[in-house]
Amino acid sequence: MAQAAVVRHLDRRAARLWCEPVWEEWAGAMARVVTGRPFLVRRLAEWSLFRAVALRLPWHRDDLLAASDWLQLKTAAGSSPEALQVLAGSGRTKRIRNAARAGLGRCGKG
Repeated sequence: MAQAAVVRHLDRRAARLWCEPVWEEWAGAMARVVTGRPFLVRRLAEWSLFRAVALRLPWHRDDLLAASDWLQLKTAAGSSPEALQVLAGSGRTKRIRNAARAGLGRCGKG
């Protein structure tokens, strides 16, 4: 139950901070707190990947394809043409691929 509370906190704070300059400091502090908790470490890493995609920072296709359904769906709802192309072609589930294709249509790239 404690881990669920930490995930909820992590998600709420990350959703507010991913596009802010304080992200790096906050993510570093969270990384120290969640060490030894594989799910929490992965969730924080996925928020960092989401941030990279959304802000058009460097990221790797294989990292996105290895990410959880949660992150792939969240990314498919975004507007990064490169990420949408990757997920439309190789997203883990049909739902993810369809969401990415719909995103490409919204971006005029479909």
